[in-house]
Amino acid sequence: MQRLVRFFLELREFSLALFSFASHRLGGAFWRFERGKGFFVSALYRRRGRYAQPFIHSAMAGLVFVAVTFGPLFIAQTFPGQASSFEEALPSAIILGTTADYDPPVTTLISEKPRSEVIEYQVQTGDTVSSIATKFGVSIDTVLWANGMTETQRIQPGQTLKIPPVTGVVHSVRKGDTIYSIAKKYEAEAQALVDFPFNTFTNDETFALAVGQIVIVPDGVLPEVKPVSPESMIAKVLTPSAGAVSATGNFVWPAAGRITQRYVWYHRGIDIANKDGGPILAADSGTVVVAGWPDGQGYANRVIIDHGNGLTTLYAHMSRVRVVAGQTVSRGDVIGDMGCTGRCTGTHLHFEIRGGGGFMNPSEYLK
Repeated sequence: MQRLVRFFLELREFSLALFSFASHRLGGAFWRFERGKGFFVSALYRRRGRYAQPFIHSAMAGLVFVAVTFGPLFIAQTFPGQASSFEEALPSAIILGTTADYDPPVTTLISEKPRSEVIEYQVQTGDTVSSIATKFGVSIDTVLWANGMTETQRIQPGQTLKIPPVTGVVHSVRKGDTIYSIAKKYEAEAQALVDFPFNTFTNDETFALAVGQIVIVPDGVLPEVKPVSPESMIAKVLTPSAGAVSATGNFVWPAAGRITQRYVWYHRGIDIANKDGGPILAADSGTVVVAGWPDGQGYANRVIIDHGNGLTTLYAHMSRVRVVAGQTVSRGDVIGDMGCTGRCTGTHLHFEIRGGGGFMNPSEYLK
């Protein structure tokens, strides 16, 4: 017992001595640092502004030196195989340090960022309405309607055309307009106006619009005009009865109704609408991984099924969920009821197929 008491006393004495030594050494180092910093700051203050320009120039020169010296090495390690091609592309005049004979190539880069608004395009020699529509990823009708043209009119080089961001109609909101009246006017779906990410509303709950604002009507059709391109009528295609048709990849139709929205870059699924609602079926067998409204977001009541083959399916806007997370379902089992919960304008099912870290076009699986 005495040995144990003696051990703890000695340990305490050693700890106090170690703390005192460390405090002394660290305190001295800190004091010397503060004294040096004070001297440096005082010198700069007395010469305030005098050394700023040389300091900045020296720093920039240092950065340039580091970039030139270590840049190729960094590129070679980060982008294997590209550093050599970069050096091969440099003219010998640049490598030798002269630029007298160097004429840099001119490259035009076209951004792939989705457009949010109507742009203007100047017609080039050889352009046609069809080639311009293909170039900007919209239908021929979209270009014609946006510019008040008919199918028989010809375009001329130098002519300026308005190009909407997606296939459909551009509408300027008037007094009394609502998303429902606009959708009806252009034979479109109100949900399509809500889902287009660049359409804004003065009230996100009621989808109210401001007079004079521009609204994009995806897949809209100009009244009393016969469409030139058949894809403009895609929203009118009827789906088969749920469960009656097998699809590529063994998927069955998840609901009965009509396709009111197709798969596009801003809408990664299809909408199947039925004003009478109806059951929603599992497109294929799998395990339910999400059931309900877990995050309060626009999908609202939803079910996500993992099919165990790298693919998952999502069923959104349900009025009622009839499964729970963790259970298994067979292809064609009822998993919920069609409804209009969350960011929704009418009774429908929003259906997605996901796989490989991205989204699949359900229309390619449900044929």
